[in-house]
Amino acid sequence: MLTQQRLSEILNSGKSGDRISRRVDLALSVLILLNLLAISLESVDRINLLYGPLLSAFELFSVSVFLIEYILRMWSAPCRDDLPVGSDAERRWHYAFSFTGIIDLLSILPSLLQWFMPGLDLRWLRVLRLARLLKLSHYSSALEDLCSAIYEERRAFAAAIYLFAIALFLASALMYLTEGDAQPDVFSSIPETMWWAIITLTTVGYGDVSPITPLGKFIGALTALMGVCTVALLTGIVGSAFANQLAKRKAIFEAEVSDALSDGVISLDEAAHIERLRTEFNLPEEHARAIIRSLTQKHQRDTDTQP
Repeated sequence: MLTQQRLSEILNSGKSGDRISRRVDLALSVLILLNLLAISLESVDRINLLYGPLLSAFELFSVSVFLIEYILRMWSAPCRDDLPVGSDAERRWHYAFSFTGIIDLLSILPSLLQWFMPGLDLRWLRVLRLARLLKLSHYSSALEDLCSAIYEERRAFAAAIYLFAIALFLASALMYLTEGDAQPDVFSSIPETMWWAIITLTTVGYGDVSPITPLGKFIGALTALMGVCTVALLTGIVGSAFANQLAKRKAIFEAEVSDALSDGVISLDEAAHIERLRTEFNLPEEHARAIIRSLTQKHQRDTDTQP
């Protein structure tokens, strides 16, 4: 009989050597990507007219699979290691209101609403179904890594946002003063001018609004330069945070491996712990093996040189 523990292992990101879990991960990932393709094709009237019944049948199949998956994840939630300790009901509650639990519910809710409440706007429901893309978070830590990186550098990130806000309000106010009389339809107020300031600071430059007075052009050029600096600062902070986070995870992994090698042998329990840590930190297997091999050789050299 399939136990809760085994079902939890199968439904969550597969570990190395667990073929069934890896195949389930691959099948669900492919189904999610096919759903995104089908939802996009539904928005094309000509394709929807020709293949509407086929797309509807695929949607019914997908929602059935995702509904079963959600129920099974809810049932096996007490066996998950990443949920807070508590009773079975409390751990299921934590899963239901976690980020992945809410995404799992949103992946099936729009279709259920469409079937039971047919008067709703299909365009909104179609867009909400695109939330299924976030279901890939079960198998990738990209969003978690991004949030962790920003949180680790939250003070620097907040300082960069503060500088961007200063540039935004300063550019909007100056452009409103210089271009308000020349172009009252597009620079009618500071809030209206903020659209131009944001587009210029982010170096997008749609070209729908631009200054025409000499002083306005000069302010526009300064705003563009400020945008290059502030956006580059934000990008650099996020990039540096990612690099620091990877280095910290590597250091923690190396420390755990070094601790396991303190007696000269990595036991089965220690190997299992190291593998769980490797999976949690999303380290490639080859990278992890290289670290273990290097630390093992270092430990042997240290042992041989001891008197």
